[in-house]
Amino acid sequence: MLTIPGFVDAHCHAFQRALRGRGLGADFWAWRDEMIALAESLTVEEIRREYVEVYRELRANGYTAVGEFHYLGPAEARAAAEAAGEAGIAFTCLYACYLRGGSPRFRQESVAQYLGELEELRSAGVHVGVAPHSVRACPAEALRELGRYAAEHELPLHVHADEQPRELDECVAEYGVRPIDLLAREGCLGERTTVIHATHADGAELDLLRDAGARICVCPTTEANLGDGFLPVARVMHRGIGLCIGSDSNVRIDPLEELRELEGIGRRQTGTRGVIPVDSLLRFGSTEGAAAIGLDAWPDATVDLEHPQLRAVEEGAVYEALVFSCSGDVLRKTSDQ
Repeated sequence: MLTIPGFVDAHCHAFQRALRGRGLGADFWAWRDEMIALAESLTVEEIRREYVEVYRELRANGYTAVGEFHYLGPAEARAAAEAAGEAGIAFTCLYACYLRGGSPRFRQESVAQYLGELEELRSAGVHVGVAPHSVRACPAEALRELGRYAAEHELPLHVHADEQPRELDECVAEYGVRPIDLLAREGCLGERTTVIHATHADGAELDLLRDAGARICVCPTTEANLGDGFLPVARVMHRGIGLCIGSDSNVRIDPLEELRELEGIGRRQTGTRGVIPVDSLLRFGSTEGAAAIGLDAWPDATVDLEHPQLRAVEEGAVYEALVFSCSGDVLRKTSDQ
């Protein structure tokens, strides 16, 4: 066995695991309608029960920590935290602020209500991050207040941005700037900020992320499944922007596949190999993800060196074979830390 840092799922919507295999919707927006209908149907008891199984699947495939981007309500957030404890996975509740659009179940009436719910979770011992869902769900004045709160309390801040062209068009129509520009303008970009997807970020927006020391959480299997597009991997790497990975909709749960696809995108975009060094890919899958969700410690994982997928691989080639040739089946959890 080879002990390595456990992989970190920095962006998970555990309830969406129930959509696996349904093939719903002709595009992202049609799929989103089906996702919202599912979210509206779930009870707290179902969330508690089903999240345990999702988190166990994460653990079985080498993820030892998860950032649950949660927008189903405070009681449901506590149920998710309990499920993570039962599954033995380190947990951060990235509690979403959702002030407009979506489902009534997602929404708070005000930033004050949202912060009250967040404080209740913190008081109950749940490790949390601030999560304005998106510039669609949180108007500019709310982003400003949430950015200030996250900075004052030294909490992670996660936000979806630049995932879909329609999202960009709507933001420009409302504010005259693109989503990441708006986040910067309203004080939501900093070293504790993680922008989810950034698929359609342009050069100026990437410069803003670099200058702020912010990260991008890329979720390649979900982005492929939903037809989102491709992160401009080489341009991100050229700027030295930190990356982490997420299982997102959980259409697949396998950190090695996420990392392999991330490098694969870079290769297809540039026509070259080795766009991201192997040690950087492993860091993106572990320590960068842990930093993104505010964890200083999380369980290790082990690589089964006798697994058939690693048969005849030389000792010096294990890490490259792990990333480019293996599935999460070769990974196992170690004792919790």
